Amino acid sequence: MPRPKTLPDQDVLEIAYGLMHREGPEALTFSALSQACGLSASTLVQRFESKTALLRSVLSYAWDGLDAKTATLSAKVPKTPEGAVALLAMLSGSYGDIEAYADALLILREDLRDPALRARGAKWKATLSAVLEECFAGTRSAPKGIGILMATQWQGALLWWSFDPRGRVEDYVEENLRRFVAALRTERAVKKRAALKSSPAKSRRS
Repeated sequence: MPRPKTLPDQDVLEIAYGLMHREGPEALTFSALSQACGLSASTLVQRFESKTALLRSVLSYAWDGLDAKTATLSAKVPKTPEGAVALLAMLSGSYGDIEAYADALLILREDLRDPALRARGAKWKATLSAVLEECFAGTRSAPKGIGILMATQWQGALLWWSFDPRGRVEDYVEENLRRFVAALRTERAVKKRAALKSSPAKSRRS
């Protein structure tokens, strides 16, 4: 089969990202990508210059995809605590199974090694936290900074699921986060009852 004369960068990056997921980041070489996409290795070198630049381009492409997915899903869910749970459960579904999650951790290692890619992660964290905050905007039970708290709870749930992945990851995440939201509401109710009990005593002393 003849090699293609041209292929858009986006298609090349998608193929490269798939190669990283299947075989690990170390497998991403110009030679391996050439075999996967059909372009010559020399053509790929002309486009991306070095393996470091190629890797950054692939992972930046992946971050672009995650940003777009987060925006799309955020627009679909209601701006309620239940909507926040649904959003994070849907984002979790992209992992699929434990092998995919483990592969994603390998790729995350490459993100953490590159300051520019770490900055992309920090930006996404801020965006996601803001979306989650908005879902709790009309809820008195939510403490300050609920967005980052819930995002952190989500990441912890993913990790604990990975040690015992007997069910779907999105189901595990949804159950875990529903309990998290319920705990916030319970804590708020307890504090409210305590405040009401102390009010008459304060009035008598005054």
